[in-house]
Amino acid sequence: MFKRFLTFGAALFLLGLSGSALAAAETVTLSVPSMYCSACPITVKKALQRVDGVEKVAITFEPKEAVVTFDNAKTTVAKLRDATANAGFPSLLKEQASRS
Repeated sequence: MFKRFLTFGAALFLLGLSGSALAAAETVTLSVPSMYCSACPITVKKALQRVDGVEKVAITFEPKEAVVTFDNAKTTVAKLRDATANAGFPSLLKEQASRS
């Protein structure tokens, strides 16, 4: 009985390790062409920062882009694009790069 419990515990531990090992930070560049005023980048940045899993957001007005680093186990590019669209600023994926 103890042997089964120990085996089960070890399996859960290894499963937990593999899940965290699969998660990776990913960086994408979103084109946000509808940013026209000086307040627009602030609104876009706040919308992206509210998405669970977002680690870093950098917004540039020229070019009109958002560079977002996020945990790809917690969110997706589609959710990032939804966040900007829901804030009134539809975005397009311009560039995608992974890092561990």
